Amino acid sequence: MPMRAWHLGRETLARWAPSWRDMLVGPARLLASLGDRMPKGLYARSLLIIITPIVILQAVVAYVFMEKHWQSVTSRLSAATTKDIAAIIELYDQFPHDKDTEDKLENIAQNQMGLDVEFRPPEDLPPRGARPFFDILDQALTEEITLRIGKPFWIDTVGRSDFVEIRVKLDDAVLRVFARRSQTYASNSYIFLLWMTGSSLVLMTVAILFLRNQIRPIQQLANAAQDFGKGRDVQNFRPRGAREVRQAATAFIEMRRRVERSFDQRTTMLNGVSHDLRTILTRFKLSLALLDENNPEFEALQNDVDEMSRMLEAYLAFARGDAAEQAAPTNIARLLEELRADSMRQGHDTKTSFQGNPIVVVRPDAFKRCLTNLVSNAQRFGDAIVISAHREHRYLTVHVDDDGPGVPEDRREDVFKPFLRLDEARNQDHGGTGLGLAIARDIARFHGGDATLARSPLGGLRATVRVPV
Repeated sequence: MPMRAWHLGRETLARWAPSWRDMLVGPARLLASLGDRMPKGLYARSLLIIITPIVILQAVVAYVFMEKHWQSVTSRLSAATTKDIAAIIELYDQFPHDKDTEDKLENIAQNQMGLDVEFRPPEDLPPRGARPFFDILDQALTEEITLRIGKPFWIDTVGRSDFVEIRVKLDDAVLRVFARRSQTYASNSYIFLLWMTGSSLVLMTVAILFLRNQIRPIQQLANAAQDFGKGRDVQNFRPRGAREVRQAATAFIEMRRRVERSFDQRTTMLNGVSHDLRTILTRFKLSLALLDENNPEFEALQNDVDEMSRMLEAYLAFARGDAAEQAAPTNIARLLEELRADSMRQGHDTKTSFQGNPIVVVRPDAFKRCLTNLVSNAQRFGDAIVISAHREHRYLTVHVDDDGPGVPEDRREDVFKPFLRLDEARNQDHGGTGLGLAIARDIARFHGGDATLARSPLGGLRATVRVPV
């Protein structure tokens, strides 16, 4: 029996589990949708965190005030006014219904109750008008008159701004009453609403101004880090703001100093290595100059020395990375024209085009080396070359297209690896160090961008450099 109950329990849970999962899917999707619609910036999110509780608190206070205090006071005032009207009706019923009685009751109502009373001949009551949108007074008066008088009546809480009109149908007359609006409901509530709205606006204004001053140092720190990554001068950056922001800014400054010191040390080391290696290459070249050019080994040795010199320059360029160069305004259209002229001199059909503002802040020599490497790669494997670039609001994009054999899609990331030559995909008759594309991507990433490969409209390879400006 216990085993059977256990199986029944498992079957019940299995039937109910999908229902519970379906019930949880809706809230999860709602939360995901709200997350997508939330602001992404720190300033907007901080404002939302501060303003949302203020709005909720004010809404709760307003609801409690309207529901409890204002409605309660309005009900009491309406009840008092209704009692006065009921007393006048009771006195009218107890005395003769003549002109003298009506005059006395009107005087008593005017002097003792503050009501403007008039006994009119019998007539039909006006039709009931549309209830006002904000009808706490209308509702309270209706309930009190129905409860305490119990006669046909008509009220107008909208028509005259300073008075409320009430008509009660008696047996042989119609009692018309004008009461001041302040007698029937809490008329000073707008002061509370104005105070609540004004205090909310003041709090939100203070929050906006305070948050703007607090977030500005964070934005300055982000801009300084971005400028440093692009090689721009950030010497004027100083820690500002709250203690945590100052700590982050101080850490960034120390990191910048360590990076610059590391660059200086590496540059010094590379200068020493390049000097020593170039000295040895110079000895080789002098030795070759002393050899007889008719020697069958002369040409082979000359090619080896030239190849070694090119490889040395490529290795040093890759190791150096041009990280110490400062960014400066550069005419990209003129740079592309120089690349086109060099390529034409080497016998390649080359075209260029540029769209947008040509002045871009980049590291001039490094960026030229980046594009030169891409053009050289296109020259080795293609005949026709197209260099196109366009400047957008935030990015500069340069395409180098060729009509060569291209690179398989699954190997396009591999060719950016240092010292890798993808000879099976491109011409095997061309050598190289395998550093050209690696250096190009390294320089593009130093600028905060990237270099990618894709299929070219010319049928070969398209190399794309995209950097922020």
